[in-house]
Amino acid sequence: MGTKLPPKEANQFKLIVKSYETKQYKKGLKAADAILKKFPDHGETLAMKGLIMNCMEKKTQAYELVRKGLKFDLSSHVCWHVYGLLYRSDREYRDAIKCYLNALRIDPQNQQILKDLSLLQVQMRDTAGFVESRRQLLTFKPNHRANWLAFAVANHINGRLDVAAKILSAYEGTQEDESVPDGEKYEHSEMLLYKVSLLAEAGKHKEALDELSKKQARIVDKLGVREQRAELLHLVGSNEEARSEYEALLAINPDNYKYYEGLQACMGLKPASDGTYTPEQLQRLSDLFQGLQEKYPKSAAAKRIPLDFLQGEEFEAALKPHVRRFIRKGIPSLFSDLDPLYDQPGKADIMDRVFTEMLDSIRSSGKLPPLSDTSAEEDKENPSVLLWLLYLMAQHLDRRGKVEEALEIVNEAITHTPTLMDAYLVKARILERAGDFTAAARLADEARSLDLADRYLNSEAVNHMLKADQVDLAEKTAALFTKHGDQHENLFDMQCMWYELASGDSYMRQKNYGRALKNYLALHKHYNDMVEDQFDFHTYCLRKMTLRAYVATLRWEDHLHAFPFFCQGAVGAINCYVALHDRPVVKAEAKEEEKGRMSVAEKKRLQKEQRRKKEEEEAAAAAAAAAAAAAAAKAAKKGGSAKPVDTDPDGVKLTEVEDKLSEASKHLSLLLEHAGSELSSLQVAFEVFSRKKKLLLCLQVVRRLLKEHPEAPLTHSCLVRFFLTVRDLPPAESESDKIVRAVIDAERADLGLSDDLAASLQQRNEAFLEAHKDSLPHRAAAAAAMAMLDTGLKARAIAVIHESEEPLAKSGGALAEGVGEWSLDECAAVLRLLQEGPLADEAGAQRWKDRCAQRFPYSQHFKGSKSSVKAPPPVKDEGEEEGDEGSAAGSAARANGVVE
Repeated sequence: MGTKLPPKEANQFKLIVKSYETKQYKKGLKAADAILKKFPDHGETLAMKGLIMNCMEKKTQAYELVRKGLKFDLSSHVCWHVYGLLYRSDREYRDAIKCYLNALRIDPQNQQILKDLSLLQVQMRDTAGFVESRRQLLTFKPNHRANWLAFAVANHINGRLDVAAKILSAYEGTQEDESVPDGEKYEHSEMLLYKVSLLAEAGKHKEALDELSKKQARIVDKLGVREQRAELLHLVGSNEEARSEYEALLAINPDNYKYYEGLQACMGLKPASDGTYTPEQLQRLSDLFQGLQEKYPKSAAAKRIPLDFLQGEEFEAALKPHVRRFIRKGIPSLFSDLDPLYDQPGKADIMDRVFTEMLDSIRSSGKLPPLSDTSAEEDKENPSVLLWLLYLMAQHLDRRGKVEEALEIVNEAITHTPTLMDAYLVKARILERAGDFTAAARLADEARSLDLADRYLNSEAVNHMLKADQVDLAEKTAALFTKHGDQHENLFDMQCMWYELASGDSYMRQKNYGRALKNYLALHKHYNDMVEDQFDFHTYCLRKMTLRAYVATLRWEDHLHAFPFFCQGAVGAINCYVALHDRPVVKAEAKEEEKGRMSVAEKKRLQKEQRRKKEEEEAAAAAAAAAAAAAAAKAAKKGGSAKPVDTDPDGVKLTEVEDKLSEASKHLSLLLEHAGSELSSLQVAFEVFSRKKKLLLCLQVVRRLLKEHPEAPLTHSCLVRFFLTVRDLPPAESESDKIVRAVIDAERADLGLSDDLAASLQQRNEAFLEAHKDSLPHRAAAAAAMAMLDTGLKARAIAVIHESEEPLAKSGGALAEGVGEWSLDECAAVLRLLQEGPLADEAGAQRWKDRCAQRFPYSQHFKGSKSSVKAPPPVKDEGEEEGDEGSAAGSAARANGVVE
């Protein structure tokens, strides 16, 4: 039991608490020291002093004081509460919850502890615990509105929708019938809409509609009422009324795509599961949108949506006015708007015909062709129409795989208007997709130099530079739009994830795993911060009554780690750790042996080099310490705290972790939990588990691959690799090994593989090759499996790859008829197979490289004849200065052009 303080010291203790709450930390410390001078064993004072020290960034001392306070007063709810606050500040939420529960055992009716506990429970998605905590708070304080709403939200996210709706109804019953004060009308309105959405989500659409109609006069958000009403009317089957509501909504905003979708649903014009419509639906849709276009002539959505369902001549007739409207206004995003149409059969050919006809007409007569045979002759167009037609045509030809023609058209556009930045960017994208990353970076930098104040152009240039592995130049270019100082810190603070991902990928290609990990782990940190940032909304949203948005945010946060940036960063980090694990480590004994073979002069040179490196490291450390001290002094002067200095800018410490596969597993667990069906996630999972010799986990990955991606080349490769590993295992000795083998044997039989694994796998491989003989990635996977199953078949396996014939695109697809269907990435992956692994063969790799160099003449990877690596060095103009303005670092544009 803790010591009870005399009245004077008790008042001083209250002063400590008040000083902590008002952030007067020095005053609080002074009061704590005064008490501890007389009562050095007073646990609660020690705990409060530790809490204040924690706020002053003295965490080690803070934990020592709080633990000491707990030791002296283990039965104090204050000590346990403070201990929980310390853990919460360090994001150790599970430990904080344990401390809060211990505090509540001592003081079950402490409302502040219950509030803090409920916040952590919703943060950790302990929904059952959250419901119980909010129930207790409501019991203690039933006259507080936030307690009712929090209890309803707790039941909502716990899946008890009916209970949540009843709680809101009970709360309404406690209110007087008199009108809501003006200052609370919006909050009350949000609560009513939240109740309606609860009933709708519970499937009680009729009740929700009745509730909405009853409370409509008290809801401030009139647009939200109409949207909710239209949706509910459709759900209860009142489609005519719902149609009237959606038509009224379209009169308010004729460019809202959701209103068009709702209107189509009310009229029974939704597509089938495969996205197709019946002929009757197509006719009704055509009539509907024709009327909408006449009613809302300025609506872009009413003109664009029909392009998705119209076919043939009707599609062509709708496309022509849509395109010329954008062309005449000079809107660069036209191609992005039309891009989804290329995946619909036949539409790419129609677009090709329409664009070519328009371009030929404007070139020959300066006019666009008439919309139909009966249309009046068009007037002469502005010269900019030709420019934007060329701009559109270049992107169209690139999308159809006609690289040479696309480059010819975009060069014409640049000649027409040399100051159009968008044309340079389009040419850069064409060359990037063709494989010439260096030339693409040069062009993007040239576009940037045309408008140095444009952040978007700067970002595009940086992105292209990173893809060309020009990281230093990219950093300098990006720094033009960051604050003075360390651009890495500024980009990190801005959560510039595209930059970190592209930079990490570039370092990964250069095998600079330390810097690659720095960037990938920065992405991981951003997502952790996003999860942490929701903490502030748990109280704010209940106070401001934004309940619908709050629940939507919680659900969005639950799927945060399935977002592409996180998945790509996690896969990159795992691949780094796997590469570091596989990298041969030079042992100390080998180093000593090598040193023993050196001459005296060589040993002296080595010692001199080591001394120089040590001096450089010491100087760098001293400079960093001085910078940190200066930053701390500057921050203290301003009353803040200095940012910690990065002591490992190159990520060396990240590469020196003892167990690299364990580090990879930390990222893998999140990846499999949130994006476990993605092919890239399953690929890295197999690589990690196979190196950790976790056979059952590998088998689990193989089974999931067979379920999610049965025809993927990776699935076949992983299956063959796994069972080859099983075949080569020594006999099982322990009981656990025997159980594992029994499980694998049962699964093997289920997959149709016999006891003779080698023969079964060879038969499966031959069948796989026969079934996918026209696909290059599948042939490569079968060839690699063939070489793994029997090293004597390596020559035949290599021949399987070289005998591959590229299929040519047929009419009606996205690619133009006669264009090869092999992609640059697929061919590069095959080259890697021929350079390393079971298919490694220098002559075979060179033969494949020569073949791909002809297929992709702009590719740097294959050293194509038209790529930057084959281009002659640029001739320097007379009088040209090295430090021209418009370049990030002197001769940046010239440095981008050629790889020496």
